[in-house]
Amino acid sequence: MSDGQALLVQKYGGSSLATAERIRAAARRVARTASSGRPVIVVVSAMGDTTDNLIELACQVTSRPDNREMDLLLSTGETVSATLMAMALHDLQQPAVSLTGAQAGIRSTRVFSSARITDIHPERISTELRHGKVVIVTGFQGVTEDQDITTLGRGGSDTTAVALACALDAERCEIYTDVEGIYTADPRVVPNARKVSEIGYEEMLELAQLGARVMHPRAVELGELYDMPILVASSFSDVAGTLIHRYGDLQMPMEIRKNVRGIAHDTDVARITLVRVPDRPGVAAAIFEPLAQANISVDTIAQSSGADGTTDLSFTISRGSLERAVEITESVSPKIGADSIDTADDLAKVSIVGTGMQSAPGYAARMFGALARAGININIISTSDIRITCVVPRARAEDAVRILHQAFELDRED
Repeated sequence: MSDGQALLVQKYGGSSLATAERIRAAARRVARTASSGRPVIVVVSAMGDTTDNLIELACQVTSRPDNREMDLLLSTGETVSATLMAMALHDLQQPAVSLTGAQAGIRSTRVFSSARITDIHPERISTELRHGKVVIVTGFQGVTEDQDITTLGRGGSDTTAVALACALDAERCEIYTDVEGIYTADPRVVPNARKVSEIGYEEMLELAQLGARVMHPRAVELGELYDMPILVASSFSDVAGTLIHRYGDLQMPMEIRKNVRGIAHDTDVARITLVRVPDRPGVAAAIFEPLAQANISVDTIAQSSGADGTTDLSFTISRGSLERAVEITESVSPKIGADSIDTADDLAKVSIVGTGMQSAPGYAARMFGALARAGININIISTSDIRITCVVPRARAEDAVRILHQAFELDRED
């Protein structure tokens, strides 16, 4: 690399690159980092709403866009960002080169629109870094063994950045976005939500899976697997962000962890209940296997057994998957002997997350009590060692977040 300094990977999201001026501002930040002689890789998303606009354009051309062609179309958004970033750096007298995912050696599965990274061959990146260049890589894309371009699905640029950091043994991966870090709750819902200076992978992964949109779970999983520290910060200020790393590195007293660390919520929730299903082995598999084959992700599952040998089986999915999921469950229902199917698409999930819940009592009681006093009905409850999730009416979701944030005193400093 350069002078033996550790590599840094920086990723800039679409909001950070939405205009020419924002691209120039991001380039200035990159150039400042590179000016110390540190090798830098930059991963970029498509500018602003580019991806949404390309999807809309494709749907104007045809009602059924071909998956392969759609991925090639969508990959152009990141290519535009990468080349413009390189031009902005050249203007600052900083040597730079833009590379597509294929040129950067990012190999992927052949699953268009939701491919997974299988391997990274970083020889081209390493060569360019040795020549003193900032290497700008298009996020969100890879290439198959057949040289077809794929996109990595939601959170793909975050995943690209963390994967490159891991593959090239970077010091850390920095994710620059339009927020200043990870907050105890969505600050648009809770104005006094507090930014945390650091958080463990496990807690961050739960928050990301439960609705916190700042980081995608795939990227957090990769960071945890390879022990890669991830900094989440704002591209619009120099305010210190939030460092995501392993628990042993957290700079806080042990007992601080015995707290709820954050509140997450997700309003994209629908429910399906199979009523009075015979309680016998194989029933759950008969329901969930065809849903998995249809790539429908099932989230919270609850089962209540009756004295007559039947059970009501409920599960939640995204609202966009409801229609297809109902078709599948209706086809399965006669085979398993369910009486009927009930659905709802006006729900939300609200979750509390914290490592302390696995070793200290009282969190569930406080959560349920706070919601009860506010008159918020709980439809389904799901738990893990470090989180409790309640499915509530969507109309009360934001009320629930604010109530729980206050109940667990998350506005107070650690």
